[in-house]
Amino acid sequence: MKTKNNIAIIMAILAAILFAISSPISKILLKEIPPTMMAALLYLGAGIGMSILWLIRRKFGNAEEEKHLTKEELPYTIGMVLLDIAAPIFLMLGLRMTTAANVSLLNNFEIVATSMIALFIFKEVITKKLWFAIILITLSSMILSIDNISSFSFSYGSIFVLLACVCWGVENNCTRMLSVKDPLEIVIIKGLGSGFGSLLIASLLRESSNHIGFILIALFLGFVSYGLSIFFYVYAQRELGAAKTSAYYAIAPFIGVVFSFILFHQIPTIPFIIALTIMMIGTYYATTDRK
Repeated sequence: MKTKNNIAIIMAILAAILFAISSPISKILLKEIPPTMMAALLYLGAGIGMSILWLIRRKFGNAEEEKHLTKEELPYTIGMVLLDIAAPIFLMLGLRMTTAANVSLLNNFEIVATSMIALFIFKEVITKKLWFAIILITLSSMILSIDNISSFSFSYGSIFVLLACVCWGVENNCTRMLSVKDPLEIVIIKGLGSGFGSLLIASLLRESSNHIGFILIALFLGFVSYGLSIFFYVYAQRELGAAKTSAYYAIAPFIGVVFSFILFHQIPTIPFIIALTIMMIGTYYATTDRK
């Protein structure tokens, strides 16, 4: 039992690290790949990579224990795919307009969006501790979103990232309804469905890229940061439960910040340091909440 628990903890931390590298590396790739196409490649990479793993499991493993998706889950499955088309497009647009460190930290707003949607739509109870966390994370997100404090203008890049978080917040609640099903199957549907959907939008917008090397890197990044990350997260959740898994996974934005500063040699501003401090306190309260 202890060994299983340790493996689950390693999976949760791996999921966090793999997702954390996506923002800073995507920022580099966006120099040569348009945002909607970039979003498509990330999810296609996840879908293709996980499909290969599914074939390997089918040949050598035991997939009979997993439950398959049915028509009953179709509304949540469609919602999951559509939201996963919108969210990464918003994220890539945001990445083009603001720093990778800002984006990494703002990703924590997903906790707020998920909780509020769970409250208003699914009637879940939110504790005082979680309300306090929501207020702190929202305050931190507002600080990061202000482009010019003297004129109080908002950063369009940050607003796009917050929109992505709202989409993922709704998507998290859709995916929660599918959580008892085969996680590999869920990631494949997410990847291929959202990937081809985003690719269609990219073609309508006439977005393209001739940089084959960058395209291949984007596909591999999608497999690692989206496909494997979600896969590890779901399996960790089965052993540790939702609360403990989220506690380990919450380190992802802060790892992303460190990667961003290393890659882009950025010096954190005073507002960023203030927002980082508030975000860390808010994240602590959110991930240690016990209902």
